[in-house]
Amino acid sequence: MISFIICTYNRDKYIYECLSRLAQNSCQSGWEIILVNNNSTDQTAAECQRFVQDYAAVSYHYFVETEQGLSFARNRGIKEAKGDWLVFLDDDAMVEKDYIANLQQDLKGYPHAQAFGGPIEPFFEGETPKWLSPWTMGFVSAIDLGREVVPFAANKYPIGANMGISRRAIEQVGVFNISLGRVGNSLLGGEEKDIFNRLHEKHLPILYFPNIKVKHCIPPRRTTNEFIAKLGYGVGQSEKLRTQALGRMAYMKRLGSELIKWCATMVLLVLYTLCLQPAKGTILVRFRYNVTKGLL
Repeated sequence: MISFIICTYNRDKYIYECLSRLAQNSCQSGWEIILVNNNSTDQTAAECQRFVQDYAAVSYHYFVETEQGLSFARNRGIKEAKGDWLVFLDDDAMVEKDYIANLQQDLKGYPHAQAFGGPIEPFFEGETPKWLSPWTMGFVSAIDLGREVVPFAANKYPIGANMGISRRAIEQVGVFNISLGRVGNSLLGGEEKDIFNRLHEKHLPILYFPNIKVKHCIPPRRTTNEFIAKLGYGVGQSEKLRTQALGRMAYMKRLGSELIKWCATMVLLVLYTLCLQPAKGTILVRFRYNVTKGLL
């Protein structure tokens, strides 16, 4: 069975549609929804109750996690889920009608897989930002690795809006690191990279499934310079916590890689400026500056 784990915090604008998109899938058996409300203070609970009334036949289970933080909420979902596969979807991510059927087919066709990720297409509620480029797709949690099933490279990993891990893999590597991940409105991250690095270390296959796409809602506030700066700082902070926990050498190695990233950033700044697209270069500098600031 597949358990879809959706952790939510103050997303009453999206949560009903997120849940109903799953409920409207062409496949109606072999899966359940685990909804973890992480202390929302808006109308999230009411929207979830509306979903229960409209889709009473769906296998749906609602929990409140009082420990604030995405990693706490995800771990609660893992604990409550009954499935052999644990699929994590963001509360503002919308699946296609064939998502579950395609996923079941992929898992059957690639039985050696222990984790997976799928394509995430950004849906901008405002204007598409001028700074958007292949190098900044991660700023809006977007990913597209093509049309073929391929393994994730050792330095790559799925994105949390559309990813899954087998229960067997969780039993081998453990759950999400509660010292990492977003807490409330903070942008601390790193918990996904941490857990997938543990899978890589044990040589557990992580595959990219191209036919399980989701659309990820991006409000205008997530495309501002201020948000990108805050995002970069959160990435830097999480990388500092993650690597320092591995020892001084890991942290120093990460600082060294930051120098390399700065060199690449400056090259891209020059190239985009020469191409009369300065916004695409300056946003990379702003992001990198704040990552370094967080690291230090």
